[in-house]
Amino acid sequence: MTTCQTLTVDFEEEMKNTRKLLALVPIDDAHRDYKPHAKSMPLARLATHVAELPSWVKTAIETEVLEMQPGFKPKIAGSTTELLEIFDEAVKSGRAAIAVATDEEMGKTWSFKFAGQVAFAGLRTQVVRSFINHLVHHRAQLGVYLRLNNIAIPGMYGPSADDGWPPKS
Repeated sequence: MTTCQTLTVDFEEEMKNTRKLLALVPIDDAHRDYKPHAKSMPLARLATHVAELPSWVKTAIETEVLEMQPGFKPKIAGSTTELLEIFDEAVKSGRAAIAVATDEEMGKTWSFKFAGQVAFAGLRTQVVRSFINHLVHHRAQLGVYLRLNNIAIPGMYGPSADDGWPPKS
């Protein structure tokens, strides 16, 4: 099994779980700006970040450097429908990039720079794996936001408490 075939297995599983959670995100006036803490991202921003993350895989595979400048304004979905459209397109592009990447390309270094300073650099294999992990991390945060808003959480790696687990005797 090639590196990319192995990454594909993880990518597909995490994207399936992520879409289940994103479909529950209420991006409406009552929830859009919800934050559980002053240092937290607002709900709509966090959800959009999660939705965009699969496209970062394409960026890491198809470029050598991503450079962002101060003042960057992130996209924020205006509705749950738009959020899922962003996610579905991001998954499609990430999936396509993994499908055509070679192990040789995955062994090259990729860097992220902010205002000219290297913030992160590593082998593409490491970077893609870290992007998948980054998505899982923020997906978990998003789950907490939903839980705090009394929205049932679907199981990711098995049933959740909202799925009626564990069964009552």
